[in-house]
Amino acid sequence: MTNPKELADSFEKIPVKIFPDLNEGSKAIAIEIAALIRSKQKKREKCVLGLATGSTPKTLYRELVRMHKEEKLSFKNVITFNLDEYYPIDNDALQSYNRFMRSNLFDHIDINPKNIHIPDGEIKKEELKTYCQQYEKKIKDAGGIDLQILGIGNNGHIGFNEPGSGIYSRTRLITLDNSTRIANAYEFPNISQVPRLAITMGISTIFKSKRIILMAWGPAKAPVLKKAVENEVTEQVPASLLQNHDNVTFIVDEAAAAELTRLKSPWLTGECEWTPAMIKKAVTNMALKLKKPILSLTNTDYNEYGLGDLLVEKGDAYEINLQVFYLIRDTITGWPAGKPNSDIPGHPERSSPYPKRVIIFSPHPDDDIISMGGTFQRLHDQGNEVHVGYQTSGNIAVTDEFVTRFLDFAVGFEEIAGIDTDKSGKILADARKFLARKKSNQIDTPTIRAIKGLIRRCEARATCHYVGISDENIHFQNLPFYETGTIEKKPMGEKDVQITMELLRQIKPQQVYCAGDFADPHGTHIVCFNVVLESLRRIKKAGDPWIKDCWLWLYKGAWQEWNIEEIEMAIPMSPDQVLKKRFGIFIHQSQKDMVPFQGSDSREFWQRAEERNAATAALYADLGLTHYAAMEAFVRWNY
Repeated sequence: MTNPKELADSFEKIPVKIFPDLNEGSKAIAIEIAALIRSKQKKREKCVLGLATGSTPKTLYRELVRMHKEEKLSFKNVITFNLDEYYPIDNDALQSYNRFMRSNLFDHIDINPKNIHIPDGEIKKEELKTYCQQYEKKIKDAGGIDLQILGIGNNGHIGFNEPGSGIYSRTRLITLDNSTRIANAYEFPNISQVPRLAITMGISTIFKSKRIILMAWGPAKAPVLKKAVENEVTEQVPASLLQNHDNVTFIVDEAAAAELTRLKSPWLTGECEWTPAMIKKAVTNMALKLKKPILSLTNTDYNEYGLGDLLVEKGDAYEINLQVFYLIRDTITGWPAGKPNSDIPGHPERSSPYPKRVIIFSPHPDDDIISMGGTFQRLHDQGNEVHVGYQTSGNIAVTDEFVTRFLDFAVGFEEIAGIDTDKSGKILADARKFLARKKSNQIDTPTIRAIKGLIRRCEARATCHYVGISDENIHFQNLPFYETGTIEKKPMGEKDVQITMELLRQIKPQQVYCAGDFADPHGTHIVCFNVVLESLRRIKKAGDPWIKDCWLWLYKGAWQEWNIEEIEMAIPMSPDQVLKKRFGIFIHQSQKDMVPFQGSDSREFWQRAEERNAATAALYADLGLTHYAAMEAFVRWNY
C-alpha cells in the first residue's frame, strides 16, 4: 500500500511543515534561528540572517525577543539584511520597515547597530542604482546569508519581487503591483498614501541564501500557497521559483495550508478515514464543483471525482447523498437559541433552557451588526436575554475629518443651548491645531483618541437601541491590548482576560457568540477571540457550575465566510430582514464611505455583509436546499 505521506509529497514540490497556529510555527522557526546563532557562536563565526517585515514575522520576532530576555540568546555575532523597504518613505514613518524592525526586534536585543542593514527609503533617487549595488556587495562581504526568512504576498511575491520578476533579478527599485498596495493598505490611512515604489532584494539575491524558510499564516494565504507549492514553476508566482532551491522549507499554520491537496482533498493522497465530517466535505465540494444538487450525484460522479473508495466503503451514491443532504439541511434554523418546547432531531441548538442568557462579543463596535445582525435581532425578538460586549474602542478607525465634524456639532449644540463653550471650544481649537500639523509618524493625542472612541461608543449604543437592547445589557470593555493609538496592537494581556472573565461571570450565559474571523488584517479579531477562549477555559477549570451549559458559537466578520462544509448553524434571512440589518449597519456613520485602515476590500461594510450572506444562501440553494435571500453562518467551538 502506498504511504499517504509519499503521495502528499507528489503534490507538494516544496517541503511543507504544518503547525496548529502561527504561535507554534513561529516558535519552531525561532528555535532553528537560535540553534544557528549558537552554533556559529561556538565556532566564533558571524551569523548572517535575512529578515522579512509585515504582519507575518511579528510573532517570530516576539519569540526571539523572549528568548533573548529569558534564555540569554545573544545577537552580538548576528549580521542582518532586510529584504525590502517602501520608497520613498521617512525611516521614522509609522509604516516604514526601518521603524518596524526597531520596534519589533532590534530595540529589544543586544545586536550591534553596525550589523543592521535595512534598505534606505530616504536615499536620493539618482543614487539608488549605486546604493543597490553596494547592498549586494555588503551581503557578499558578510559571507552570504546563512538563513533567509520570507513571507509570501497574496499574489505570490517574496520580498517585493512582484509577479514577472526574473530569477536573475538583484536588489533594485521596483514598482509595486496594485494588488500589493491594496493588500498593504491596512497600514496606511487610505490606499492613496501607500507608496508606489519599493527597494527589494532580487530573486537571485534570495536564492544565494544557504537556507530559506518561508512563513504563511491565515486563510488569506491558502490559495497562493497551493500555487507556489503544488503548481508548476512560474515567474507569475515568484514564490514558486523556490521549488528550485536546494534547502527551503515552508512553515505554515493549518489555515494557510487549507487549500493543499492533503487537507482539501485528502482522499486523493492515500487512505482516508471516512468520518461524517469528511464525507460531508468531500460530497459538498464535489457537488459544487460539478454544479449539481447533492441528491442528483451519481456513482459515476463519485468515481470520476476520485471518491470511488467512499463508494466501496459506504455503498451506493443514493445513500451517501441522503446522509450528506440531511447533515446540510439540519444546520438551517430560524431559532438560533433553540426552539422552545420542541424536540427537533439534529437541531444545532438545545431547546432548553429557554429563554437563554446570551452574550455577543464584538471585537470592534460594529462587528455585531455587520457579522450577525440578523441573528442578533432574532435572538432578541425571540425573547432571549441578549447582552453585547464591545471588546475594543475601535478609535483608530475614525477619520480625523469626522472628529472635527463631531466637535463642530458639539460646540454648536452648546451655543444653541446657551451653555458656556469656553472649555469645549478650546478642545476643538486644540484638536484642529493638532490635526492640521499632524505628521505621518504621529500618534493621536489621548484627547482625540478618547473622542474617536466616544463616537464609536455612541454608534454602538444606538445600534443596540435599534435592535431593542437596553443600556444595562451594553458593555464597553475597552480591552487594554488595543489602546496603542496605532494599528500595531499589544499581545493579549492578563488585564484583558480578567475584564472578560468578570463580564462572563456577571452574565453567566448559556450562549456566547464570538468573532472567528481571523483574516482581519489588523489582528484585532484573533486577539479578541483568544481573550474570550482563555477566559472560558479558566472559568471552566475553576469549576463555575454555569459553564457546563455554556456553548460557544463563532461567526465570521467582514473579511470572509465559513466554508460550506464547516457550517453548523445557518440562520436564514428574508429580504426585509436583510434591509433591517443594512439600516443597522448604517447607524455606524463614522464607518461609511472612506474608512481609515480598512484593508484591501474597498466595499463598504454593509456591501460586504450583504454579498457574503447572499453567497452563503446561494451555496445552500446550489446544493439543493431552499433558496433564501441571505444566511448568517456559525460554527460551534469546543473549549
